Amino acid sequence: MPTDDCTPLSAVVFDLDGLMFDTETLYTDTARQILRRRDQELSDELVAAMMGRKSEESLAIMIRSCDLSDTVEQLRAETNEIFARLIEQELAPMPGLWGLLDALSAHQFPLGIATSSRCNNVDPILDKFQLRERFQFVLTAKDVVQGKPHPEIYLTAAQKLGVSAAQVMVFEDSQIGCRAAVAAGAFTVAVPANHSRDHDFEGVAFVAQGLDDVRIRQALGI
Repeated sequence: MPTDDCTPLSAVVFDLDGLMFDTETLYTDTARQILRRRDQELSDELVAAMMGRKSEESLAIMIRSCDLSDTVEQLRAETNEIFARLIEQELAPMPGLWGLLDALSAHQFPLGIATSSRCNNVDPILDKFQLRERFQFVLTAKDVVQGKPHPEIYLTAAQKLGVSAAQVMVFEDSQIGCRAAVAAGAFTVAVPANHSRDHDFEGVAFVAQGLDDVRIRQALGI
């Protein structure tokens, strides 16, 4: 459940994919290219099933759904090759990201990233936009045993920040990510994009119109 109104928010944790950057479009394009190489088409149902999960889970879902003979490791290597090219050519920040990060830094909020992605997908993004120094830590798939929607990654984030989960504002774009943050007890703000506007965001504090939604700064007192 959302934090009690009397609990002060003292830190902020961002999801990465689809929240800070429009990577979900790139992941979808990557999956589409992989399946077209195998004379198959990517369905909306498969996109929804894969979204927000750890890489190995998403690829296993693709293999089962499409009856592929490939292993997870084979698909991961192919995914990494396609995705790296798309990051360099097409990746863009979500609207409002830079303004929000500047405001949070100006008010000295500790910041973290908690993503289901693997380091080899996260590192090129952070390096491309020189973001690493803005955050105290970056948690990726390798840092947890249970992926989202399990709350482990957000409980770990709160522990690293030295605060209770109820003192952390979490930004998530997907149903699975929001379920993880809500289960952890964080003040969860859903920021859906085109790929997730029809998701179920039950339990979140509110559904924002974007990272520049005035309610975000109001809740943080900035």
